[in-house]
Amino acid sequence: MARYRITSYRYPSEEGILALTLLLVVGVIIFTATATFCTAGIFILLMLVVVYFMNKSHHENLIRQAQPIRSETMPELYQMVKECAERLQPGPIESFVAGSSQLNAYTFGMSDPKIVVLYSSLFKIMDADEIRFIIGHELGHVSLGHTWLNTLIGGMAGIPAPMGAAVILSAAFMWWNRACEYSADRAGLLACGSLVKATSALVKLGTGKRLSTQAEMDRAMAAVDKEDDDITNVLGEMLATHPLIIKRINELKKYAATPEYTRLQAEISRG
Repeated sequence: MARYRITSYRYPSEEGILALTLLLVVGVIIFTATATFCTAGIFILLMLVVVYFMNKSHHENLIRQAQPIRSETMPELYQMVKECAERLQPGPIESFVAGSSQLNAYTFGMSDPKIVVLYSSLFKIMDADEIRFIIGHELGHVSLGHTWLNTLIGGMAGIPAPMGAAVILSAAFMWWNRACEYSADRAGLLACGSLVKATSALVKLGTGKRLSTQAEMDRAMAAVDKEDDDITNVLGEMLATHPLIIKRINELKKYAATPEYTRLQAEISRG
């Protein structure tokens, strides 16, 4: 299993975009008078210290306010998380359910254990396999290093710079974030083992609806399919950390049709 943990399902462009982002940061430092390597390093170090303590505080708040996913209190969900972790090998994690009307899940942490948080509203509209996709997506972020890299690269992209350079760095950072989402979606697909369920989970995230019947799902899918026909959505995506839902679905379809996915799914299913 060690050979698929880091690279095998990573979206091909992710590492290249990350390298370009880092080069842009260095370029801004070199070609502007707003920072030196020394001051930039101090800025990033201070940012990491601040984020570390913010993460620690957030973790403590979760312990007080959210429900930890444990075998004694949430046996079915605990088993789901355990099975997904066995498939994706993210390393030490703690998982929580937080009350919220938002449809969301996220992970954070610069050191182990990383924290995975699922919002309670997910369980109102998604079935077990769709939840597995969501869990696998978040564990993919952990396995591929996005959880701590996001903190580091985000801080580097936030180095004080002239407006034009700052916009470029921010755009590059969000471009990398969108590539990370494609990678994490692949992890979600590997976790749930069903392209149909991965697709329906994404459609539900995009529409915010339960979609109990196939007719409802078909109508929602038709609406999602039109997202990239609107130039406003396409331009808006450039300023977002997540790709359009239809693009995520189409990328998953491409990946699911590859021999690599078939081989990898069979390998991790054997355990």
